[in-house]
Amino acid sequence: MHKGKISIILIHYNTPQFLRTCLDSIFAQTYRPIEVVFIDNNSPDASGLQYVKKEYGNKENLKIVSNSENLGYAKAANQGIKMSDGEYVVITNPDIIYTPEYFEKIIARVAKDPKISAITGKVLKFDFEKKEKTNLIDTVGLFAYKNRRIIDRGQGLEDKGQYDKEEEVFGVSGACPLYRREALEDVKILGEYFDEDFFMYKEDVDLSWRFLLYGWKNFYYPKAVAYHGRGTGIHERFTTAQTLKNRGKLSKFQKKYSFRNQLLMEKKNELVGSFFSDFFSIMLKKILTPFYITLREPYLWGSYIAHLRKLPRILKKRAIIMKNKRVTDMQMKKWFTS
Repeated sequence: MHKGKISIILIHYNTPQFLRTCLDSIFAQTYRPIEVVFIDNNSPDASGLQYVKKEYGNKENLKIVSNSENLGYAKAANQGIKMSDGEYVVITNPDIIYTPEYFEKIIARVAKDPKISAITGKVLKFDFEKKEKTNLIDTVGLFAYKNRRIIDRGQGLEDKGQYDKEEEVFGVSGACPLYRREALEDVKILGEYFDEDFFMYKEDVDLSWRFLLYGWKNFYYPKAVAYHGRGTGIHERFTTAQTLKNRGKLSKFQKKYSFRNQLLMEKKNELVGSFFSDFFSIMLKKILTPFYITLREPYLWGSYIAHLRKLPRILKKRAIIMKNKRVTDMQMKKWFTS
């Protein structure tokens, strides 16, 4: 079997309670070779960094990085990618727990198809309060609606085998994606793999969208299983009503960055033909959104203004994407469904 090296980048910010389970599951992997880059993003609580140095500092395949400022998720991920040299790159959240054969199975599948840029296994919820695995789905890839709302497929549903088929998907969640380095280099823009203008949230969706535009495949492989704590909780968000009902469980910080970055992502990646193909779905959402935020979440107008400030740089990135894309509007159309 092909034994390409995996570089696992663990980005940490103030969640020391998850580090032992995550790192133990990584070092217990049956797959070799693996290198781990642990990046502490200037956590106010230094106990996590100290714990990793004390408990894992003697491991030859571990690099420990302590940033002097919080670079944000996207920039820290790029930092880790540039520091590492694996043929495959994994960006992982600390609240992920991998089953021992996760990477053995994932690499066996990705190695069969050189056009797979990003792949995820079946990710189920881990209940850290009860310290037990659950049978609730966290993510089985990303799904895109015609109005450009993008969600984690299956999130909040009980796993009854309904997602046991391997398949191409719109994208993969940033919780524990595995990327082919060749693909990351191919879609890099202005020296960035993940868009550093995003800081955090939606950068995984943005990268997935760009892979598709450049003719790569995003893939879901259910035989590999991992578990995720997900601090924001897992909620069914398949309908607009479900989304609105569960928005109150998200922090203002998360909603502000997610709203801003959704706007930036659409302006970067949308194809003109795809836009007009789904014109009514997209415009209905755009017409209703100002009324919603004015009545329910007026602070999001600040995010709208913030996105306008970033437009010149985003449009520069868009020009590069449109020049280098390898797919047609019709080929992209299939990824946006009602």
